[in-house]
Amino acid sequence: MPLGVRRTAFATLGTTLVALAASAAAYAGNGGFLPGQAHSPNAHRIDNAFIVVSIFTGVIFVIVEGALIAFIVKYRRGKRPRTAEGPQIHGSTRLEVLWTVVPVVILALIGAFVFWELPGIADAPKAAAADETTIQVEGHQFYWLFRYPNGAVSINRMVAPADQVVHERIIGLDWEVNHSWWVPDLGGKYDSIPGKVNKTWFKAPAGDYVARCAELCGIQHALMDATVQVVPRAQYDSFIQQRSANANGVNLGHEEFQGACQSCHRLDHSYIGPALGGNPLLGDVKGLTTLLRNGGVQMPAVGKNWTDAQIQALVAYTKQYAKGAGG
Repeated sequence: MPLGVRRTAFATLGTTLVALAASAAAYAGNGGFLPGQAHSPNAHRIDNAFIVVSIFTGVIFVIVEGALIAFIVKYRRGKRPRTAEGPQIHGSTRLEVLWTVVPVVILALIGAFVFWELPGIADAPKAAAADETTIQVEGHQFYWLFRYPNGAVSINRMVAPADQVVHERIIGLDWEVNHSWWVPDLGGKYDSIPGKVNKTWFKAPAGDYVARCAELCGIQHALMDATVQVVPRAQYDSFIQQRSANANGVNLGHEEFQGACQSCHRLDHSYIGPALGGNPLLGDVKGLTTLLRNGGVQMPAVGKNWTDAQIQALVAYTKQYAKGAGG
């Protein structure tokens, strides 16, 4: 292949790859640059730190790669015979000092800015007790469970008051795997680790926010998502009161079945585990209690810390699918 044709082919390939990468980034949210739209003060500060670091690293990338390309062109072999030595370029003390000092200064500037932002990320603003709440986030295999101050529980859907400080206590229940609680629009990633409590907070306007597990937690990791539903305070209070008063009700049971059971099972066909439709265990409180708290042959103990009311709520929903159930 002639040299000119090869150069044209390589240039075309490079341009195409850059265009495809840019198109993928533009197709993503926020132009593919930020993980989400910040809707909480701490999330805004995280975005600020991310942007500053990105600007510094972007400028450094352009300078370094630009110099590399310039040197490749300037000191190319050209028509020099392959056996001939290239020009002997000796070091420059001034340049060597410069490229040692400048990175130190850049790292110091980045570090100073990040440490200046950290208090606003870690520390929640002062608020009256009536204007804040605490929700416990539990990472389970294969779902998220939320416990509220009055003992109410929800699965894969956190309900929180709008425009108020919400403290999150993040814990793990799976000793086999770890999870990482991440709501891109509300702040950073916090690991859900057994035996340790990680704490964070958010203060967001009303809306629905997508939550993810940011840690590869094994089989069905892709299904470890949830929704943070931020609602007016009166609606939040009504939700946790109703859920607490009806702790063994069908609504919670439906959430448990979808979040914990349907991650691996279907009613009418085998999936990760066997089909559940018609299984008499679905209506057996005692049998399900043993299975959920102790696990099975291959099934993990997905409900090992569930209360009796939680298990009764699951049975209240699943008994309709048990063998011999009417309807």
